[in-house]
Amino acid sequence: MAAVNIWKRLLALLLTLKSIPEYNCNLKMSFIKVDEESDFSFHNLPYGIFSTVDNPRHRIGVAIGDQVLDVSAIKHLFSGPVLSTHQDVFDQPTLNGFMGLGHEAWQEARRYLQKLLSANESTIRDDVILRSRAFVHQSNVMMHLPAEIGDYTDFYSSRDHATNVGIMFRGKENALMPNWLRLPVGYHGRASSVVVSGTPLRRPMGQMRPDPTKPPVFGPSKQMDIELEMAFFVGAGNRLGEPIPVQRAHEHIFGMVLMNDWSARDIQAWEYVPLGPFLGKNFGTTISPWVVPMEALMPFVVPNAVQDPEPLPYLRHQDDYTFGINLFVAVKGEAMREAATICKSNFKYMYWTMKQQLAHHTVNGCNVRPGDLLASGTISGPEPESFGSMLELSWRGSKSIDLGGGESRTFLKDGDEVTITGYCQGQGYRVGFGPCRGTILPALQQ
Repeated sequence: MAAVNIWKRLLALLLTLKSIPEYNCNLKMSFIKVDEESDFSFHNLPYGIFSTVDNPRHRIGVAIGDQVLDVSAIKHLFSGPVLSTHQDVFDQPTLNGFMGLGHEAWQEARRYLQKLLSANESTIRDDVILRSRAFVHQSNVMMHLPAEIGDYTDFYSSRDHATNVGIMFRGKENALMPNWLRLPVGYHGRASSVVVSGTPLRRPMGQMRPDPTKPPVFGPSKQMDIELEMAFFVGAGNRLGEPIPVQRAHEHIFGMVLMNDWSARDIQAWEYVPLGPFLGKNFGTTISPWVVPMEALMPFVVPNAVQDPEPLPYLRHQDDYTFGINLFVAVKGEAMREAATICKSNFKYMYWTMKQQLAHHTVNGCNVRPGDLLASGTISGPEPESFGSMLELSWRGSKSIDLGGGESRTFLKDGDEVTITGYCQGQGYRVGFGPCRGTILPALQQ
């Protein structure tokens, strides 16, 4: 009798594993061919908003290999308990509606997408008409902001970055402010100037005080900088006055994008006391168009940073929620034939986790909504090559950053194109984000 019970349990376990796409060997390959170095493997399936020349309607797509799956064309195939009554979210021009359905809907959608795209599933593969209507080559699409961003918050959660900047401006003894190791420091940014990759940005005008013995001057920023960041989109929100507990914060985190939070350092240095960033930051923030779901990143989770002193109880969580995401920043000047990589970093260097950021953001009762964007702050590691800003790489302009071919920078010049890329490396596949790219245009003189 005992042996029979054991076999029954084993059979039940095997059936359970077989029903989960990630454990089904047949589902690990798609009928869509994907190169091993493609960011958009079958293990990824990120969401974005796209349009085409012959169909300018903004619609939800899923990237796989060099193709985009038009989800609105297959929405009728989602027949699970949540999405069968909410198929209309896939007809919307942003991801907000889908994000707002919550984590059970996201998991359900991912299971169906993996099943429909798998090599042994004929529903789309063998339907010539549906297949031709559902897939578009990535070279033929225009990408748009993935969501209507109601609010944008930027954190300051890399200890190496905060320490470097603190040393520059306050000295080694006062590098970290007293609150930094106690809570995720952040500020509210400007959602209206968040743009999708490929959108050029103008060098901002503003007040600066290059000579501390003289009055400030007005003009174009001379210290244009990049900030290597990542950001996550909030999915289901919370009611005003009801905090999101850290233990359940992951249920509200939809997915991640790359971010370049451009900075005018000279404008920022003059204006930030006492209330923090303003014109030096709000002129533009670039994000990558594809939102990588958190489920695709979970295989690449790494241990959280050791936090000393231990955070207050509302910020404590035992599960790991930091990720090994390889990050790169490249700069290409107008006279350069090829871009030069100036930074190699990793998201694993973050001190505060996204769960802690969201829990802290809402602990006072602040309500977040689907499509809100919360950013990491500049991601720097312990070595100079992993510094995530030109402020650090040039150490406040005191040394040049070699770009090769006789080109060097301390800060960005007009015409410079900056590209951020990032991916998690699996065995024979990647989970990546696509490029986050922007070019600096000359200032509009007044």
